[in-house]
Formats: sequence, C-alpha cells, structure tokens
Amino acid sequence: MAGNNEQNSRVARKKTTPKPPKKHWFRRIVLGLLAFFVIAALAGVGLFFYYAQSSPTITESSLKSENATRVYDKDGKLIANLGSANRQYVTSKQIPATLKSAVVSIEDRRFYQHNGVDWYRIVGAALGNLKGSSLGMQGGSTLTMQLIKLSAFSTKSSDRTFKVKAQEAWLALNVEKHFSKSQILEYYINKVYMGNGIYGMGTAAHYYYGKSLKELNLSELALLAGMPQSPTYYNPYQYPSYATSRRNTVLQAMYDNKAITKAQMTAAEKVSVKTGLATSHASVTAQAKKHKVIDAYLKEVIADLKAKGYDPNTDGLKVYTNLNMSAQKRLYAIANTSKYVSYPTGKAQTFQLGVSVVDSYTGKVSAMLGGRKTGNVTYGLNRATQANRSNASTMKPILDYGPAIEYLSWPTYHTVEDTKYKYPGTNISVNDFDNNTLGSMTMRSALVQSRNIPAVKTLEAVGISRAKTFANNLGMGLKTVHYANAIGAEVSTLQVAGAYAAFANGGTYHKPYYINKIVTQDNKTTTYSSAGKRVMKKSTAYMITDMLKGVINSASGTGTTAKISGVYQAGKTGTDGYPSDFKSKVPSDADQDSWMAGYTKNYSVSVWTGYDQPMAKDGYIDDSTAKISQDIYREMMTYLQEYSPNSDWTKPSTVGTVEKNNIRELYVVGHVFSSSSSSSSSTSSAASSSSEAASSSSHESSSSSEASSSSESSSESSSESSSSESSESSSSEAASSSEEASSSSEAASSSSEAASSSAASSEAAQDNNAGQ
Repeated sequence: MAGNNEQNSRVARKKTTPKPPKKHWFRRIVLGLLAFFVIAALAGVGLFFYYAQSSPTITESSLKSENATRVYDKDGKLIANLGSANRQYVTSKQIPATLKSAVVSIEDRRFYQHNGVDWYRIVGAALGNLKGSSLGMQGGSTLTMQLIKLSAFSTKSSDRTFKVKAQEAWLALNVEKHFSKSQILEYYINKVYMGNGIYGMGTAAHYYYGKSLKELNLSELALLAGMPQSPTYYNPYQYPSYATSRRNTVLQAMYDNKAITKAQMTAAEKVSVKTGLATSHASVTAQAKKHKVIDAYLKEVIADLKAKGYDPNTDGLKVYTNLNMSAQKRLYAIANTSKYVSYPTGKAQTFQLGVSVVDSYTGKVSAMLGGRKTGNVTYGLNRATQANRSNASTMKPILDYGPAIEYLSWPTYHTVEDTKYKYPGTNISVNDFDNNTLGSMTMRSALVQSRNIPAVKTLEAVGISRAKTFANNLGMGLKTVHYANAIGAEVSTLQVAGAYAAFANGGTYHKPYYINKIVTQDNKTTTYSSAGKRVMKKSTAYMITDMLKGVINSASGTGTTAKISGVYQAGKTGTDGYPSDFKSKVPSDADQDSWMAGYTKNYSVSVWTGYDQPMAKDGYIDDSTAKISQDIYREMMTYLQEYSPNSDWTKPSTVGTVEKNNIRELYVVGHVFSSSSSSSSSTSSAASSSSEAASSSSHESSSSSEASSSSESSSESSSESSSSESSESSSSEAASSSEEASSSSEAASSSSEAASSSAASSEAAQDNNAGQ
C-alpha cells in the first residue's frame, strides 16, 4: 500500500509526466527580424537597380562643363549665361597638391580608397550626425557623387529623392570605372560654384586674389577648398568671420588627415582671411557690361527661380523667359540716350525711371527697366518693382472709378461733386494742383481731368471694403485702404501694368510673370503660365477704357503728351506732390513722382519717373520734367505698336450709349437711374467743359479735342440695336436695383469706415497731391 501510495503520489506523478517543449519565442523574433531585413535589403537592391536603369547619361563633356544656368528670351535665343565671363579651366597638373589635399580632407577623406560610393563613410556620417559633430562631413556623398549631382541633377530640395540618390550612386560607380581619381578631382575643382558668378577654383583664385592657384598659400587654398559648401556666407569680403571659421575647419581636417603638420595649421590659422584679397574683379565687371540691358529683368528671373526652389548657381538650368529682347533694347535706348527723350542734366541726382511692359492678354512681362545711367552694376536697384513710391492718380481707375462702375453701376455721366471737402473723419482738406474746385461734373470729366475731390468722394460712396477687394483682385496687394489711397498708394509699375492689362483685355487679371519654361540637367521640363481670373464685368473694363481714352485724346486730358496718332489706346497720368510741411523747401511747381500708365489691346505699359531721394537736393521734378513719363511711354508704345495689330475695343452688349451734350456717354444696360442723376449730369457736362478748358490751358498742353470722339460715338450709337439692349435690360433690371440697395447700405457703413480710417488718412494724405 505504501508503495502504491508512493508511486501514485503527486511527486511521483510530476517526475513521470513528460514536460512540454520550451517556447523559443526569442529565437523566432530574431529570425523574423532577420527575414524582414533580408527581404527589405533585397527589395532595396531591386529598387536600386530599377532606378539605375533610368539614370541620365554622363559624358566627359558634361563632367567638364561649366555648371552655369543659361537664360533665353521668348524666341529661344540665349541672352545670359549666369556664370562668369571667362571660366579659367585648370588641368590636374596646374592644381597644387595642397589644394587637392584640402578638398579631399574636407569633402571626402576616403576618396582614394572607395570606388565611387563609400559605404563606410555613409555609416560614419550617420553616426556623426547623431553625435552632432563630424568636421562638416555629415553627408554620405562622395566627391564623385557630388560631381555627378552637379553634372546631371537638380539641387532643388524637392528633387533630392531616394531615386536621385540611387542614380547618383550608380553613376558614381560607373564614372569611377572610366575616369581616374585625378580626373574626377580635376572635374570637381573646375565645376564647383564659388560665389559671384564664379565657377571653378582656378577662376576663383583670380577673382579673390588676382593670382593663379600655384601662387596661393596654404591659408588661401584652404579657404577656396571650403567655399563650395556655402559660397555666399564664406565670402571673405562680405563675411570674414564665417570665412575664417570655415578656413580653420579645413585646416583642422587637413591636419587630421595628416596632409599638413600642426605647425603649418597653426601658422595658417593666424593669417587674416582679408590678407591678399584683390581690390578689383574684371570678370564681374565684364558680366555687368554684358547684361546691363537686361539687368532688372534678369534680377527678377533669378529671384523667381529661387522662389520656385531652384538654385540658379548650381542647378545648370535652361530658363526660357517671356522677354521680348528687341523691345528691351529699345526701352534701354529710350532711357539711356537722348535720341528719343530729353532728360535733365547738371543736377546733383540722376533723373530716374522704372518701366514695366506686360502683355495685355497673358500677363507675360515683355520688357522691364529698373533705372537709367546706372553704370556697370549687377542686379542693381529695380525701380520697376519697388513699391515705396505713390502711384498717385494712376490708382483712380483701380480703387475709385472701377469699383463705382462694378458695384454701383455708375454711368460715365454720373454726377460727382468737385466741392470743398475733407477726408472723412479728419480735418484735412483734399486739394488739387490748382487749389480750386470746379463744382458738379461727370465722372468722365473728373477722371479725364484727374480731379482729386471727386475721386475720394467716389471711394467713400463705394466703400473701402469693396474698393479694397476690387483693387486687390487686380494685384495691388493692399493690406489696408484709407481714403487718401483714392489718389495714390505705394505700389510698383509692374503692379499697375498688370492691373491696367485687365482693363485692356475685358476684365481678366493675369498675374505678371517672367518664366515660361525651365529645363533641368536631367531634361525634366516644367512649363509656367498665369491663369487668368475674371475680376470685373466686361462692362466695367470697357467703360473705364472708354473714359481713359479721353485722358490722352481729349483737349482737357492730362495725358495728351502720350498721344500716338492712329493708335487706339487708353491711359492715366499721376503726379505726387510734397507734404505741406515740406512745400516751403521746394519750388511751387515741384512734385516727387510722375507716372504714366496706359495700354492698347496688345500691351500695358507703366512708367514711373523721379529721383531716388526726393527730399534731398535737386530731388524734385517740376513743370519742365513732369511730362517725361509720358514721353517715355509714348516712345515705348510707339515701338511696340509697330509690330502689333491696331484695333479698337468692341463694346459689349451689356453697355449702352447715350449722347449728352454732344458726348457719347456709356451706361450699364438695365441699370435704373434716379431722375436727379440723369438730369443733373446732363447739365454738368456743359458746366464742367468750360472749366476743363480753363484748367487745361493753365496746366496742360492740348493736342486734340473730343470732337472726333463725339462724331465716332454718335455713329456707333445710331447703329446699335435698341431691341437687344432692351431685352437684356429686362433681365438685369432687378439685379441693378439690388445693387442700388446694397449701395445705400454700403454708404451707411462708410461712416464707420471713415472713423477707422481717419487717423491713417491724416498720416497718408498729402494735401498738395497734384493727382494728375
């Protein structure tokens, strides 16, 4: 019994019961991870070779070529090479051993050991990045891979993909099979960008030191070797402290690589990076001379490239622009010779200008000039795009009368009052150049004569909010709008040209643009255009254009100097006077700025003239120079129209005509007019016409009258189908009535806008703004 008990005891059963096998879970995890990594590695290798098959072709020519971006005009003709005038290629024998050691030490210490791809360095670089320091060698790219990148790929950040890195590695392996280390190092040293339009260290030696590479000392060679990482910040002229730090980093790398001794490193570190720098740069001067005709345009193209994510210095791009080179050359000649326009001489400052020419239907910037008599300056001040000078009365169609037609459906004969008036919410009076008021007049007369008070009153009637929306849809970019902006705001000639182009093409705004196509080194092509956006009714664009014709063609217009016989065009002048507290310091006829902006169905041209420092000596324009902006415009538009069709604008069916006081006036079909507006405006035209003539004779030269316009309009009026207008009228009358209702509510809100705008208007208003 006892035996059985013992045999059947719990301990006995435990001893005899077989144990389940152990769970080898750890081994399974390890094997699973190993399998995952093997599969991932195989997939990576497969993907690598897949990408490698589509790699671009690399030739010795592409490895040796200058990596400069090339710029072409609208016809595909080369107009600029952004590299230096003459790259000085140096062969391997002409490159000092010290420079080779410096480049290898700082960029690729194992250059002579790897076969194009340094897997050891890739791992080391990753660990170095984690530790936070690896003597500037955080990247895994070898010198060969860097050469490949400069020769065949874009450096645009969005293009730095795994596919590109794989192709760089593949091409590096192939390059190392066909070219020696000495050749690869030679190609690299001659290709890298060294700042200031300089490519290659041989050219850089002459630019920075006025010597050949063999004549440079250790300190100078170390600086050159370190510059490609950031040519701008390591420029010893502009940033000597950064340049010193970078040079010393190179010297330390050379010492660590046993290329120099401790004593040599210490001695070189004590040398100032400014020592031995050249005082003149012939290559850049030559480049400036070569590109001076297109300097402003080129400057904007480069800025646009950078905004798009490209590096024009290292990407080796082909950039196709919208530049009309023949028009650009004529514009340059108009500004810099006396053949077309007479400019003032003998003043302390140079009479300046900024001009933008935009295609009316596409937004393409066809020509641009940023100044005159600028000398051999590279990428100098571009006055065509500067936005710190008031555009004066060229703003009136954009912020005042355009919105009045668009939102309030004002007819061209709508009555406006030129009577004593203060900016809403202030005690500041609005004045004109003649300090007179002309009483009741039509909107057409007020715009043609460029009267200031009716313009500000019109903005008040429209309401600041709606006017701002209208103007910003035309590219004005106004953050805030004050009543003083009715007669000018700080915008550029490019913005004004772009806005007027929308009037020219019937109400569609295209943002002005310079580049139409970019081709990268790997033959990737990207095209650009400016998508049009309808920003106003066709009726608004046509009615503004019809009134602006009178600015140039009417006897009372302020832009008669810009008249071109036989050319259908419209435009607006603008003059900006001095603040009241400065008037005593300048002659009575002095102004700060003079503008002329106008357009045909083909081109929109905007011109600013003045002096860079209007508050300094001789910084004002006067009666003898105020019309130069019109002269420039006339000469440029005359040239443009020689090669373009000349046709008048076609009146849309939404615009009706009526003859009042022998003048063809326009209205929005279907708009319901109040009897007071219709009747008062009929008499106001006659009342204002005599005052127009008086004003004109005292301040403007007259070249034509509106008689021809009247006869033309009466014949057009008689031939129009009244039935089509009346049928459209019935469908749009209700909408027009609602517009009037919203107009009255807007007027009610304008008082609150005036209150918020009063302080700013007080600051911005110039009570002697000539406004014309």
